[in-house]
Amino acid sequence: MFFNFLDELRAAGIPASLKEHLILLEALDKDVIERNPEEFYYLSRAIFVKDEGLLDRFDQVFGKVFKGILTSYGENKADIPEEWLKAIAEKYLTPEEMEAIKALGSWEEIMETLKKRLEEQEKRHQGGSKWIGTGGTSPYGNSGYNPEGVRIGGESKHKRAIKVWDKREFQNLDNTKELGTRNIKIALRRLRKFAREGALDELDIGGTIDGTARKGWLDIQMRAERRNAVKLLLFLDVGGSMDPHIKLCEELFSAATSEFKNLEFFYFHNCLYEGVWKDNRRRFSERTSTWEVLHKFPHDYKAVFVGDAAMSPYEISHPGGSVEHFNEEAGAVWMHRVTTTYPAAVWLNPTPEQHWGYSQSTKLIKELMNDRMYPLTLAGLDDAMRTLTRKS
Repeated sequence: MFFNFLDELRAAGIPASLKEHLILLEALDKDVIERNPEEFYYLSRAIFVKDEGLLDRFDQVFGKVFKGILTSYGENKADIPEEWLKAIAEKYLTPEEMEAIKALGSWEEIMETLKKRLEEQEKRHQGGSKWIGTGGTSPYGNSGYNPEGVRIGGESKHKRAIKVWDKREFQNLDNTKELGTRNIKIALRRLRKFAREGALDELDIGGTIDGTARKGWLDIQMRAERRNAVKLLLFLDVGGSMDPHIKLCEELFSAATSEFKNLEFFYFHNCLYEGVWKDNRRRFSERTSTWEVLHKFPHDYKAVFVGDAAMSPYEISHPGGSVEHFNEEAGAVWMHRVTTTYPAAVWLNPTPEQHWGYSQSTKLIKELMNDRMYPLTLAGLDDAMRTLTRKS
C-alpha cells in the first residue's frame, strides 16, 4: 500500500526509507488519526520530511499522487441513530432457536450463578451465552434473549426477566385531568356514604326557619357540611410496564381525589413491599413504612390497588425478588397483610381482562386479592365499587 507514493518521494529527492513507510502503515493500522485526507497529509509529512527545505517538494508529490482521490470523505460525519448501533449487537433468533434455549434453573440457582459470574468476569462481553453482557443468549445482561434471567440495564425486549437491576425515574400522577373523568366520577359515586361530621360551618336553613318560627326571633342554626364519609386508601403502581396506561390512571386519580375527601394515596413499584411513597422524585429518601400505613389507617378504610400486575412471579413469591432493592419478605406476605387489615380491598387492572390468563404474576395477584381483580373500564369500576359497598 502506498508504494507509488514512496517511489515518487524518492524520485523527488526526498529520502524516504522502507522503515518510514512501515511506520506510516502502522500508524494507520492503530487509528492514530481520523480517516480524512487532511490528517493523512500531516501524518505522512511528519514521517517523511526531516528538512523544512523539502516541504514544497513534498506538497507537489502529495498533490500529484493523490490528485483526484482527495474527497470530503470523513470530514462530514454522519449522525447514525443510536438505536441502529444498538441493533447491531442484538442477536436475532428464530422461534425454533428460542425454544431450544433452556432456562438456567430456579430462582436460587439463577441468583447464585450470577454471584459466581460477577466474581469471575474480568471484561465486557457481547453476544455470548454465559457471561454478563449485551446481546446473545446469556441469562445476564440486556438486549439478548433468554427464557429466564436477570436484566441489568438496557430496555425490556421480551418481558422474560425474573429480576431487573436498573435505576428508574417516575413522574407523579396529575390529579387535574378532567376526562373522561366525568364518567369515572359517576362510577365512583356508587361508593358513597354521606354523613355530617366536623366543624359547624354550614348554614342550616331548615333549622333556622324552624327555630325562628318557634322562638319569635332570628335563631340561626349551623351544621357540619354533608360529606362522603367513605375512607379510601389508593395504591398506585408506577412500574415501567404501566407507562402505556398513564393517561387512564391520571383520569382515575383525578376523579378519586375530587370525589373522596377522606383519601390517602401511595405509590409502589410492581408489588407492595415494606415501603411506599407519595412523591416519585423522592421515593428513596422519603419512604413511608407499610407497617406505619397499616397501623395509622383503621380497618374501616377501603383499599384500592391500581396496576397491571405484570412482573416476574419471583417479585411476588420470593424475598429478594424486588426490582429495585432487596426485600426481606416476599411481596405475597405484604399483600396478605393488607387484605387482612382492610377486608374491603380490590385491584383495578388497566390490561384487558382477556390477557390476564397469559401472565403468571397476574394470576398470583388475583389469587392474593381473593379474586377481587377488575378491569379498569367503566363496567369494571362499577363492579369494583359494588364489591367495596358490600364489604362495608
